[in-house]
Amino acid sequence: MEKNGIIDLHTHSYCSDGTFSPEGLVLLAKKQGLCAIALTDHDTIDGLEQFLMAGKKHEVETIAGIELAAKCPSFHQPELHIVGLGFDPKAPVWTEQMERMKNNRQNRNIKMASQLTQIGLPVTMEEVMENAGGEIVTRAHFANILLKKRYVYTRQEAFSKYLSQGLPGYVPKILLTPTECIQTIHLAGGISILAHPTLYNLAQDQLDSLCSELVPLGLDGIECFYSTYSPSQRKNMMKLAKKHHLFPSGGSDFHGNNKPLISLGTGKGNLSIPYILWENMKPKIKELKKCNLQ
Repeated sequence: MEKNGIIDLHTHSYCSDGTFSPEGLVLLAKKQGLCAIALTDHDTIDGLEQFLMAGKKHEVETIAGIELAAKCPSFHQPELHIVGLGFDPKAPVWTEQMERMKNNRQNRNIKMASQLTQIGLPVTMEEVMENAGGEIVTRAHFANILLKKRYVYTRQEAFSKYLSQGLPGYVPKILLTPTECIQTIHLAGGISILAHPTLYNLAQDQLDSLCSELVPLGLDGIECFYSTYSPSQRKNMMKLAKKHHLFPSGGSDFHGNNKPLISLGTGKGNLSIPYILWENMKPKIKELKKCNLQ
């Protein structure tokens, strides 16, 4: 049965770099009056079991999601992000892929700690992991340690001096290819969405070319609604969706206190994503599950 109301198809919990628990997100969604919400943590599905159970408990439609980082195939961008929606978190394909990404992250973090130590800023993996609270370690956790040990005065200084691309504490991610991201999502019975395309600093014609590269790989949708979009950007993303026959999607990219100006469901006060967008994706998801999960 078709629902009325608003949805949010791009959110993060403390299982990646948000501050809310998976259940906390569901409770907030209910409080905000959302009728559906997806949890799309970075490169992990660890929070989905709690999230989906909380949805049943609190009577909010919850959608299994993930945000995968991929090598950008062109335009000299280091990476792009592909959101997966509606897949089965227990699909066998996730076991191998999650282990692979976990090992890549661990190796990267060890190298970052070593490089910071070598330039006179001793940092141990134990300190960083403790700061992360047992969840995925990101550069934000390294920044927290640099600030805690008074190597920098602000978290932003940690990034501007040490942790950004080309700086002495930075180690590039080992990324999946777009094909690997899309195929993994499809094999798990979900659809693939190009996340926040305006954040890649590409002109509209370049985004058009990027879609032309990704659609033959199986890309299903594009985020046409996002917290930082201007009205003209939203309009341009809708044009791309129509031209390339992609599902329009979107979300706030809510991170809790780590992005305090962005609210769940409404972003910066400029979002009101209708449920029909998610409803339109369901037949495709049903088809993918039938083909790949039998």
